[in-house]
Amino acid sequence: MLKKARKARDLAASRAAGVVAHTVVEELTGPVPPLITQFVERMVGETRPVGVLFYGSLVRAVTKGDASADTLSEGVLDFYVIVERQADWPRGWLARMANALLPPNVEYHEQHVDGRTLRAKVAILSLAQFRRLTRPESRDTTIWSRFSQPVRLVWVRDADAADDILRCVIRAVGTAARWAAELGPKQAAPEQYWEALFRKTYAVELRVEKSGRSRNLLEGEEGRFARLLTASWVAGGVEASVLPDGKIAPEIPAAERAVALRRWAMLGRLGRPLNVARLVKAAFTFAGGARYLVWKIQRHSGVIVPLTPFAERHPILCAPAVLWRLARAGVFSRTS
Repeated sequence: MLKKARKARDLAASRAAGVVAHTVVEELTGPVPPLITQFVERMVGETRPVGVLFYGSLVRAVTKGDASADTLSEGVLDFYVIVERQADWPRGWLARMANALLPPNVEYHEQHVDGRTLRAKVAILSLAQFRRLTRPESRDTTIWSRFSQPVRLVWVRDADAADDILRCVIRAVGTAARWAAELGPKQAAPEQYWEALFRKTYAVELRVEKSGRSRNLLEGEEGRFARLLTASWVAGGVEASVLPDGKIAPEIPAAERAVALRRWAMLGRLGRPLNVARLVKAAFTFAGGARYLVWKIQRHSGVIVPLTPFAERHPILCAPAVLWRLARAGVFSRTS
């Protein structure tokens, strides 16, 4: 009897893992507008990274069919470039070392594609870092929480590289689902587990987000998140009951929940120094950061800030002059 029960559980876990894999594969291989494909191909150029992942709010726009050329040119694309070795992506020695010690580095890229200016924030991770940061043991919540959301694989080196990336994204989904069970309510609708989890990850990462942001991440994708949550639980050995009102209740032992809460509290204590260290690092390694800030200033204030070659190389030294220009333009005294 026990052997049959174990065999049934194993079969259910295998089928659930297949559901997760199928869902993730469909998302990774989903279509994107040609403008994005052209942008990435130019950005990659002669380099040979493992792959390039497209994520963020514009992926949601693509999924909903709202990613017009105007939308893409008005916003900022978000990419993760996954490399085999730090030296596989062109940048200086200091940037490579900083990325090895405190990933990811972030760059700003701007290109003219089919008569339109497209802009992107590009983060760089090695494949080894991607594997490590999607594991449940990771002390950094940033990567697995990002990649539990829909993403597109818009450039890949070969079939083996695609499999490597697929495994990392599946692991990210499983890690997120496990944390959602351990930290979430004892019983709730599936989307409520995700909302609670994303609120907690924002708090740990010290990200300032508008009220309802975690809910917006699920909008239009409730079925997808519900499917991945329950399938990941079954695949990961988490028993759950479905209640008459449609809510679900994961059977997390009290001792396991207590351990998870202590671990999460530790992640919260690590979040502040980790993110402060990243901000300090970004001041010296954010390639193209000056151009990005100038564009943001012009977009939000209407003030044109000239960017000299010296200012682009030394944005910190030139920051006081930029602040003075904005003050003279009355930006800081405006009311909305």
